[in-house]
Amino acid sequence: MKKIKIGNIEVGNDCKPFIIAEMSGNHNQSLDRAFELVDAAAAAGAHALKLQTYTADTITMKGAYTITDPNSLWYGKELHDLYKEAYTPWEWHKPIFDRAIEKGMIAFSSPFDETAVDFLESLNVPAYKIASFENTHLPLIRKVAKTGKPVIISTGVSSIADIDEAVKTLKSEGCENFILLKCTSTYPATPENTNLNTIPHLAQLHNCIVGLSDHTMGIGASVAAVALGARVIEKHFTLRRADGGVDSAFSMEPEELKALVVETERAYLALGKVAYGVKEAEQKSMFFKRSIYISKDIKAGELFSEANLKIIRPGDGLAPKFWDDIIGKPCHYNLKAGSPLNFKNLI
Repeated sequence: MKKIKIGNIEVGNDCKPFIIAEMSGNHNQSLDRAFELVDAAAAAGAHALKLQTYTADTITMKGAYTITDPNSLWYGKELHDLYKEAYTPWEWHKPIFDRAIEKGMIAFSSPFDETAVDFLESLNVPAYKIASFENTHLPLIRKVAKTGKPVIISTGVSSIADIDEAVKTLKSEGCENFILLKCTSTYPATPENTNLNTIPHLAQLHNCIVGLSDHTMGIGASVAAVALGARVIEKHFTLRRADGGVDSAFSMEPEELKALVVETERAYLALGKVAYGVKEAEQKSMFFKRSIYISKDIKAGELFSEANLKIIRPGDGLAPKFWDDIIGKPCHYNLKAGSPLNFKNLI
């Protein structure tokens, strides 16, 4: 089974799920709040904290587009203004990363252009994430692949050919340590549009570790994803949705993040292997299965019947499967009510 080491944590099919808390713009332009988010993510048990590295000018330009979809969380905003509101100042990255590392987490980011990769390299990040909207940005993927670091790519808004091209681009630059995340790029995503059954197919298609970048509400989709083979789960994270912010509406709160960490690990541990029969842990429970007991005093020579036998707990007597063989047969001994019926009583 393939494994990839991100920082000091191994990620792979036989490893517990790797949980990434995505801060995105939920710091609401406050470094103190960013530190609070780091501390809360660490306390909840997240393994990694992720930022997004761009400026409004490296991702778009003034006047390029205004969001006209009335169903969008960002309806009416010009893209340049939205990204200006959401971006994480580059001078904040090191103190945020340092705080995350101090709290026992791995810290890395999604670069959105080549200058962001150069900047993140100066901070010696242990991995890179390519966002769904950048997964056809082949020059960026090439630049990231050349760093030699593990790469995580989200596969939202992508055709199967787009994903294949991204993977081939990574490999062409010598990058074999990559992870693909199933993703539905709507905010929030509905369960009906999540299509988790894609996860094992994605793993098989590219022979790689897979995961889920989850924009649904709650933790149900992520837990189900682990059962289908996901070993990386990424979720946007905030302190309180009521605090507002560009991504707050579809972000997890600390209690939910803690539940995500606990329940995805439980799901992973529960998968186990194909196994039948009585487990070692079940041996004591065998006693509480049903067996045949004498329900009324029986004298030697009487016939066994439904009037003097009963199938009850515990399991000290003969198994219920012998019931039809015993009914109507003569009893050779005097037997007391409340005693288990055993083979020795039948000889």
